[in-house]
Amino acid sequence: MKNLFLIVLALSIGHFSLSQNKEYMFWTKIGIKGPVMGNTSWFGELNSRFGRTGVETFFPQAGLEYKFYKWLKPSIEYRFIVDKNKFTNFKSSSRINFNVNVKKGVSNFTLGFRLRYQYAFNRIAGSGYDPDFDRAFRFKPSVEYKLKGVLTPFLSGELFLDPEYGQYGPGFTKFRLGVGTKVNLKGPNTISVKYQLDKKFHNYLNGIRHVLAVSYSYRFKK
Repeated sequence: MKNLFLIVLALSIGHFSLSQNKEYMFWTKIGIKGPVMGNTSWFGELNSRFGRTGVETFFPQAGLEYKFYKWLKPSIEYRFIVDKNKFTNFKSSSRINFNVNVKKGVSNFTLGFRLRYQYAFNRIAGSGYDPDFDRAFRFKPSVEYKLKGVLTPFLSGELFLDPEYGQYGPGFTKFRLGVGTKVNLKGPNTISVKYQLDKKFHNYLNGIRHVLAVSYSYRFKK
């Protein structure tokens, strides 16, 4: 996990120096979660992404999570996506995410890793492969540190892998780096603030995307 994060960090520095164009976005997420029965939980989210033209992407999603062990939680979720294309027209598509989440606490640290396979369908063909909306494997290591008080700072990285034979063949297409903190409020409320850097490997014209993401979650108790 440590080596993967260092590789992604090195690549980000290289890509940053070569990129000229930049994009700035503001993402919001509102989420809720609650028990179903036994070790199964349900969850729902409402996500919006704002850019230069206002709301550029909007997607609600819902899913189920099962706790095999305290450190192992697979989940499945359905996402309905409404995305604005380059002609400022909104197009819709659907996606199913299959996730395996692993977390392990070590002292005040929490080490995490998420493996995701996303399967997109009903998407109107675009100009090329897009790792955000097309089929992909995604690898996301993370680390959190619990401070005294309400803050839990975290770091994360993510690599996107295109599994299909296309212009560049199967291979990595994009990476993300994120740094932020959770704000653990009283009761079942949590707020998260994160800065995220996105970059595609084979598309230098798009430059780097800078994202400020704010999320709020509420968890229902049994």
